[in-house]
Amino acid sequence: MTASIPQRLCLSVLLVMTASSALADECVILLHGLARTAESLGKMESALIAAGYRVANIDYPSREATIELLAPTVLEQGLSECRERGADQVSVVTHSMGGILVRYYLQEKTIANLHRVVMLAPPNQGSAVVDAFRHVPGYAWLNGPAGLQLGTDDDSVPLALGPVGFELGIIAGNRTINPILSQFLDNPDDGKVSVASTRVEGMCAFIELPATHAMIMRNDTVIDEVLAYLASGIFAGAGAENGLC
Repeated sequence: MTASIPQRLCLSVLLVMTASSALADECVILLHGLARTAESLGKMESALIAAGYRVANIDYPSREATIELLAPTVLEQGLSECRERGADQVSVVTHSMGGILVRYYLQEKTIANLHRVVMLAPPNQGSAVVDAFRHVPGYAWLNGPAGLQLGTDDDSVPLALGPVGFELGIIAGNRTINPILSQFLDNPDDGKVSVASTRVEGMCAFIELPATHAMIMRNDTVIDEVLAYLASGIFAGAGAENGLC
């Protein structure tokens, strides 16, 4: 449900109270989703900068390589940009497949100064949409090799990854404007990923909000919740599940 005015006011107060942590030397890496660009996270980037964070909004060719090749390239670029900005701590905010890149990278490596991660609509249990459409002409061309790894079959990268071992908050959307794709997903869903499939073992907080997969990163309430989690380690809205890890 959309936060009421009192809830939004309480959230604003929380953000003000925790602003000192945001003003620390913390850099946030932003990772967009499949077939998107850094511009899709432009509104999120502006909100983070306004809150006092340094930001590395990474643009990467999501349709041109596998998850195994993208993950180290993308994360190390983000970490390099954060070092250039003089950050003492690093957090990560992802949309969709960006969250799988983080999980894959952290299965093999560590980020010594990692603070928190927020994933928006991540296909942590894969997406049945990929299973249904992978053999449709043009689908592989549109989504590339990484896109074909996001299903729920034997080639699924998300299902091959273990529990997360970092401080993670997940925001799932439960609105869809694509009834064709939604028919292949368990309800509720966001048009690309079911709410249930965004969850992952080891997550610390979870909240479900009225947003679509394509626009969740531009939703004002979602952005407020990202800021709240980065600052405090909890989601502030009604129905939030905190303290899960």
